[in-house]
Amino acid sequence: MTRDWFPVKTTPWSLGITLCAAVLLLQFTPFPQRLNQWIYDLTITTWPATPSDQVALVAIDEYSLEQLGGWPWHRSYHAGLIRRLNDAGAERIVLDILFPEPGIGDTELALAMTEQNNVILPVYLTAPTRERLISEQLPTPELADAAATLGHAHVELDSDGVARGLYLYNGLPYRLWPAIALAATGQPPVSAKGSAPEYVNIRRDFRQVPLAGGPGALPTYSYARVLEGRIPFGALAGKTVFVGATAAGLGDVLPTPYSGSGRPMSGVEFHANAYSAWLQGQLKTPAPVWSQWLFTLLVLVVLALWLPRLRPAATVLACLTTLAAAGALYGLALFRWNLHLPPAYALLLPLMALPLTAVLRLAMISRFLSRQLDDMARTPGLSLPDAASRQPAQLIEQFRALLQPDGWLLAEDGKVLQCHAMSMAEAPPLPEPGAWQHQQQQSWIRLDRHGSEFLIGLELRNDLSREVIQRYLQQLSLLPETQYAPAEYRGESMSTRIERVRQATQRLTRIQAFIRHSFEHMPDGIIVTDELGVIRFANQHIQDWFGEPMPSLNGLPLVRLLDGHDPREHSPWHETVSETLTLRSSQTVDLTVKGKDFLIHFAPFALPGTAQSGIIANIADISELREQQRQHREAIDFISHDVRSPLVSQLALIEQMKRAPQHIDAQQLEQLGRLARRSYHLAEEFVQLARAEQLTETRFYDCELLAIVENARDSVCEQAIEKRISLQVQGTEDLWLKGNAELLERAVINLMTNAVQYSPEGSGVSVHVYRAGHLACLTIADEGSGIDPNELPHLFDRYHRQKRSELTGNHGTGLGLSFVKTVVEKHNGEITVDSDIDAGTTFTLKLPMADPMRQMP
Repeated sequence: MTRDWFPVKTTPWSLGITLCAAVLLLQFTPFPQRLNQWIYDLTITTWPATPSDQVALVAIDEYSLEQLGGWPWHRSYHAGLIRRLNDAGAERIVLDILFPEPGIGDTELALAMTEQNNVILPVYLTAPTRERLISEQLPTPELADAAATLGHAHVELDSDGVARGLYLYNGLPYRLWPAIALAATGQPPVSAKGSAPEYVNIRRDFRQVPLAGGPGALPTYSYARVLEGRIPFGALAGKTVFVGATAAGLGDVLPTPYSGSGRPMSGVEFHANAYSAWLQGQLKTPAPVWSQWLFTLLVLVVLALWLPRLRPAATVLACLTTLAAAGALYGLALFRWNLHLPPAYALLLPLMALPLTAVLRLAMISRFLSRQLDDMARTPGLSLPDAASRQPAQLIEQFRALLQPDGWLLAEDGKVLQCHAMSMAEAPPLPEPGAWQHQQQQSWIRLDRHGSEFLIGLELRNDLSREVIQRYLQQLSLLPETQYAPAEYRGESMSTRIERVRQATQRLTRIQAFIRHSFEHMPDGIIVTDELGVIRFANQHIQDWFGEPMPSLNGLPLVRLLDGHDPREHSPWHETVSETLTLRSSQTVDLTVKGKDFLIHFAPFALPGTAQSGIIANIADISELREQQRQHREAIDFISHDVRSPLVSQLALIEQMKRAPQHIDAQQLEQLGRLARRSYHLAEEFVQLARAEQLTETRFYDCELLAIVENARDSVCEQAIEKRISLQVQGTEDLWLKGNAELLERAVINLMTNAVQYSPEGSGVSVHVYRAGHLACLTIADEGSGIDPNELPHLFDRYHRQKRSELTGNHGTGLGLSFVKTVVEKHNGEITVDSDIDAGTTFTLKLPMADPMRQMP
């Protein structure tokens, strides 16, 4: 007794229609065309064409440019080359050089061409400017008359920018020029007059050129060496010689299928390959469109009829066989019949058929099994109320609250219940219930509830959110799911029970994963305790902030954890935790852990239906907020004292001058100027510090440290001269950084200004720029009074002033060195200071270089 291997099979119609749909979808993508190009490139580079022994190339290469000078050359050189080539026995010469304008030596070149009567020149079609029509760029009349024939030099680039072929004829309607390779075979121009306006470029008979290889595959000789007669005897005898530019930057270069493994090919070599392929009958003709689709249809029919009859294991072999057969047919057409039959769809169909067949079979299995199973195992689940179960009146109210529409309408059996700025006359036909229909700003849906037909309409705002909202509504399911009654089936009861258990287990796993994932990804730390205050759950933030491993946290009393990191005498932690549990009251307390500020909120909870209770502690990191508050207070103090004080003095001095304007003297004006400059200096320091704090790497660029230091030196030089202080910069090596040169220069100016300001007259300030490994370093040393050791730890603090300098009359803002440190840290560097009382101070900056290996000497 035999039994069918599978309860359901894929039908030819279902597979065939699915494959047709896949092909039609691929039509709207560039992928098939790109695949066709890739397959063609792979094929012709794997089996390159054999070069004809009747073709040679004379290259205007780098050596020729070195010997004969820069381009353009005197045209007598070309005349000499033609005579050399004829002496060497060349049958014809294709001179792939444009001569659109008269030049020195044209008469000699024309004479040489006339004498030999075997020279072909190129024609180029182009529009001189955007405003002018396309026209022929012919050689000068003298050279055109002397040429044996003319041919166009255009090469066609495919959509991916790769040159694979050319048109055999190209030109304006009254004269279509043959390709220069075709012209070398003696083909004359043809006429297409009457087929199009005279200013239209017409191209006919496209052919793909199978190349003999990359650049250099054809026999190639240097122009200068040929001109000097330095070629092997008989090397050019009886051959068609193509002459053109191959030197980099001189001639046209074309990306070809071989460009991936070498440099692009010159235009003259491409034309020589085309001539070689023409002589051997190897030019490839694109297949007609109908043949491509016939090829595709043939493969599709074979797959649709064959695969549904096979077992899954045999399906793989069948698809591979079809793929190989399609590839063999493509290769046969390409090399035997010189017909390029694009194989993309024919090759993609077997690859798509394999997974599609499996998907269709799985879909049929799923439908088959769904008819054998009753309801999913009824286990408690974490779910949200289904929108489809809500009444239409609830839906319209919730839509209004969520979407804020400009208008809405709710009707039952044709009777309007609610309406604003909409009418029943605007409603479109809605044949399918539960499906949204959108008309510009309006969205409509029909719902069937309890035997009544409801109509809901929304008038959405006409802004950028309209399309997004309409897509959201389209995804919103408002149709109640069909409920199936439990059924009994024979022979599969155990499988059904196993499936129920599996589904119930999956639901519970998903619930647990959802809860844990939610806790782990909360922005705050979460601790859950039992009724005795013992930690039963903590998320990753708690482990990171407290530095306690997760196994140690589980089972640790919450009081012990808090006492171990922030012990306190007043309002101890055990009182807070016990009051939360016993009084059932929420409390919020400050917490400090490892120098960071936190806010911990204790909330009691009790699980419904059980005697279990405990605490949920939510811990929020407020360190940044506290730091901002501190900086805000410092800024307010700074503005209220340092900025306000000189302004008050200025106002008082102005009032004094207003009372006695006839007694205003230079000393008062000088004092007023000093106060104004101090106010400006304070504001400038404040703004510069704010800019430094907001600096990000998006504003970095390449800059050179020595140039920055020299610019800073120039800015401070006048101040140093006034005090007769020598300000010398030592360093000759360029040290490149990735940073913001403007802020770095300002930081160096601050350090130099301090060095000059705190140095005695007649002393010196030494600035040294040097490299230390991968770091660019800068030292600024003065001979001033030095810094008190007690001041050094607070030297870079914001608004900090040295007592010693304040007593000596050097008043600062307390922001300069803070600005310097901020700029250095933003550049991932470091700043150090070395100072001795009455022995001077040295600041050292170390900044990472942009590319230390590239800058190695």
